[in-house]
Amino acid sequence: MKRLLDLASRPLLFSLDPERAHGLSIAALKSGVPLCSPPPPSDRLSLTLAGLSFPNPLGMAAGYDKNAEVPDALLKLGFGFAECGTVTPRPQEGNPKPRIFRLIEDRAVINRLGFNNEGHKSALARLVARAPRGGIVGVNIGANRDSPDRVADYEEGVRVFAGVASYLTVNISSPNTAGLRALQGREQLSELLARVMAARDSRNTGLAPSTPVFLKIAPDLSEEALADIAAEVLDKRVDGLIVSNTTLSRDGVTDIAANEAGGLSGAPLFPRSTIVLAKMRRLIGPWLPIIGVGGVHSAETALEKIRAGADLVQLYTGMIYEGPGLAARIVRDMDAYVEAQGLASIAEIRDSHADDWAARPLG
Repeated sequence: MKRLLDLASRPLLFSLDPERAHGLSIAALKSGVPLCSPPPPSDRLSLTLAGLSFPNPLGMAAGYDKNAEVPDALLKLGFGFAECGTVTPRPQEGNPKPRIFRLIEDRAVINRLGFNNEGHKSALARLVARAPRGGIVGVNIGANRDSPDRVADYEEGVRVFAGVASYLTVNISSPNTAGLRALQGREQLSELLARVMAARDSRNTGLAPSTPVFLKIAPDLSEEALADIAAEVLDKRVDGLIVSNTTLSRDGVTDIAANEAGGLSGAPLFPRSTIVLAKMRRLIGPWLPIIGVGGVHSAETALEKIRAGADLVQLYTGMIYEGPGLAARIVRDMDAYVEAQGLASIAEIRDSHADDWAARPLG
């Protein structure tokens, strides 16, 4: 029945402007009305990474809950963790509308939102209020487009949210803020990570573990750039990677909306993001956590991310096309797969296809 409701609601939502539909979905989650039955907990799916205990490896990616309005409602849908943001120090409107475009035949989305959000103050108040409820809720931090010192914006994000966030994600990979991706270059990345990690460590009172810091990278990187990022991440002792953000490539898309500027997400991103994921796993070794993102819309695509080298997996666009029950279905199907294979933990399949994916060209 819940699956039928997912399918029945899609034509209505798709008749609306994408931003309007997104706002309605946030309102629905805020209402508290149960949209699906969450999956039962399973020891086979639980993992401990970066000092955090995840009930299952599936998370909601940043971009959906930009202002930390509904993290608990997302966890109730079956997600093992939720990532809020991207949040910038000061509120900003983002880019002019329209700025989200559905590519329905391709099961994809192009967005050029530009870090539209209410700023640190609003998100912090909500996160402090919900903190007693527990659950793993990360915060994705960014820089204001007109900031005179973007690295300082990331430092501020760390100082504001360390302690209230389960983990922090440094997002320098959005294609929708001019010049932001230049921070992935080795020299600038070295300074950024040094200052961010110092800001994180300055918040460590010694009474609790330091808040883990993850770096989110783009899929549109060369082999040399990936090697540079891996070297800096290891050198600066970053706690993990998120691979990847949206892409500027239009490989595999046919919709006329593909001509729109912005980052592409959804099914066509799966191959490119998974290749980058596997290459980064080979570069950083077996111990550093990686969250795989891009094109996840089923248990099989989630499992393949793990086989390619991910410890955890995130989705967002997949839920636009499959409905709010998607997380619960994926978690149930992943658990059924692990049980059918006679495995004690889903972690046992990690890296089993990493060599195959890493050998593929970036394109």
